Amino acid sequence: MSTRIGFYHLLHWPLEKALPRLLERARVAGHKVVVMTGSPERTAFLDNLLWTFDPAAWLPHGTARDGDAASQPIFITDQDENPGGADMLVLLDGVHSEHVADFARCALVFDGNDGQAVDAARALWAEWKAKGMALAYYQQSEKGGWEEKASVAGAAGGVA
Repeated sequence: MSTRIGFYHLLHWPLEKALPRLLERARVAGHKVVVMTGSPERTAFLDNLLWTFDPAAWLPHGTARDGDAASQPIFITDQDENPGGADMLVLLDGVHSEHVADFARCALVFDGNDGQAVDAARALWAEWKAKGMALAYYQQSEKGGWEEKASVAGAAGGVA
């Protein structure tokens, strides 16, 4: 499988406002998603957020605490796992996965107001580019949308 990796650079909206929109779009596109966070506390926070971000919206999801992880359309975890066979991975909080190549899509979301997060994203871009991965860089617009600013075609035949 050839993984397409998107770097999502938050500039105008905080993660708490941007993530639900990103996940809604992923679900509309038919993706089953794993969201990997940096801690159990962050997982619990995002679990609550996705139930409450918009009273008119419904974004079905769960965590290990809910059980039956395999049936969750969006599974939030602080572990490097994919219990439901998701085809999209969302990386938050500077976490890394050893299993990026197991997904069709990966979204690395980082805060453009955090210099360390930007530096880490740049380093990961260089590392994955050297491995021949297909990359795209999206910058957040003032209205919260995403504008593609750069891309790198992956090596023929998939992820190195």
